[in-house]
Parts: sequence; C-alpha cells; structure tokens
Amino acid sequence: MRHGVVLFASDRGITPADAARAAEDHGFDTIYVPEHTHIPVKRESPHPRTGDSSLPDDRYKRTLDPWVALATAASVTSTIRLGTAVALPVESDPITLAKTIATLDHLSGGRVTVGAGFGWNVDELADHGVPGERRRTVLREYLEAMRALWSMDEASYQGEFVAFGPSWAWPKPVQPRIPVLVGAGGTDRTFRWIVANADGWITTPSEVDIDDQVARLREMWHAAGRVGEPEIAALGARPDPERLAHLASIGVTEVIFGLPDRAAAEVTAWVGRLARKLT
Repeated sequence: MRHGVVLFASDRGITPADAARAAEDHGFDTIYVPEHTHIPVKRESPHPRTGDSSLPDDRYKRTLDPWVALATAASVTSTIRLGTAVALPVESDPITLAKTIATLDHLSGGRVTVGAGFGWNVDELADHGVPGERRRTVLREYLEAMRALWSMDEASYQGEFVAFGPSWAWPKPVQPRIPVLVGAGGTDRTFRWIVANADGWITTPSEVDIDDQVARLREMWHAAGRVGEPEIAALGARPDPERLAHLASIGVTEVIFGLPDRAAAEVTAWVGRLARKLT
C-alpha cells in the first residue's frame, strides 16, 4: 500500500514545490492538491462537512491552480507522483485541459494522476456554465474527449457538452492511460460511475469505516468485467500501524495524509515525523 500526502495548496504557507520535495525525500509516493477556481460569496450549495453555506477552511477562497502548482512540484522532483484531490475538470475547457495534463505528464516523465470530483459547489459550477444536475454527464464527456486527444493521432469527439472534429494534439502523455480516480461519497451511484468511466475511488475525509464500501466497489468492478482491481485512495487515515494494515488487507491501495499549511521548515519537519511513524 502506497503513502501519499495532500496539500491544500493556497497563497500562504509552504509552496507545493517545497512540499513535494520534502515528501519525495521522505519516501512518499504521491502529492495531491485540490482545485477551486473561485467560491461565489452568495450560494445555495451546502458544504459536505458543515451542512450549510459556511466553509470549514478559508483556504477554499485562496486555492492555487492545481496544474501550475503540480508543474512547480514536477520541476524539483523526479519520482513522486503528481495528483489532484480533487480537481474539477468541468470548470475548464476540455481541449485546453487535455493539453495541460498531457504536457505535465510529458515533462514529468509520466507521473500524473487525475483525481476528479463532480463538484459539491453547484453555484461554482453554474458560473462555468455547467448545469448542476448534469455534472456527472459533463465529466464523463470531458474524460472521453480528453482520452481521445491523449491517445489518437487524429482525435474527434461528438457529445452533448463537448464536440470537435478531427484534430491533432501533441504531446501525448507518457503513460498509456493516465489514471483517473473519482473523489466522492462511496455510494452505489458513485461506484457505478467509477466502474464505467474511471480507474478508482478517493474517499471523502469523513468516511472512516469503509470496509463495506470497498467490498462493494470491488464487487461491482468485477461484475462489470473490469480487469485487475480498482485503485482506492483513503483520505484522512491515521498513521496507526494496525489501522493501516487493515486498510491494506481490504484492498485500499493508497492512504493520503493531510499536510498543514505552515512555513516550509515546520512542514518539512512534520513530514519527517510522519514518515518515521510509517516505517
């Protein structure tokens, strides 16, 4: 089972590049960052953790662009994977986003993992022209279109929300298939979407006892004829040996630990202490 870290990358505290370098130096496998383009001041969407329009953390207002953040991380590392937990692909143009992700994968030597969300903040989605009730369909089309651009010499796509004729687009990703994990609540509806369109699941921070959900996802995965096992990344795990051993035994492939947004020296020391607890 792999170990990753997630930095709620904002305009304060340690930079993504410094965090990635510290994580790589201490043996972590992946660094993840989130995405919000903006947060509408007036909104109706309740936050999943607070249950109302209040935010649990003011970093939601200050989030760095994930792909720029990961590009800076790529430039100072060589092995750690570069992921999002989670990005919101439907808030970008899919052709431009496909180019951005392919470029990052090309320049990093094939280290990108796309963690994608449907988007809890439907007011934010609406500002991008995405109807909240159709966001799963929009994300599916975006992924299908981007995969066409990543894999085909002359790519084209015709959907309800994305459409373009035969086109050239290089660079292609280094990886034959960029892994796509979906960060969302572990329901049958989410798992059906993952089995049909993605490569795995990122849990939400509030989901702790995930044994039944992991078993259900794996059952649905095999019933659909998918090869191998789904990737399952568990957020919010404690560095407790027994708990980590249990997660590995049920099929969790990576645990992700949250980093504080403090000064670089403090976070680097924190990463070192965490790494020692995991050895």
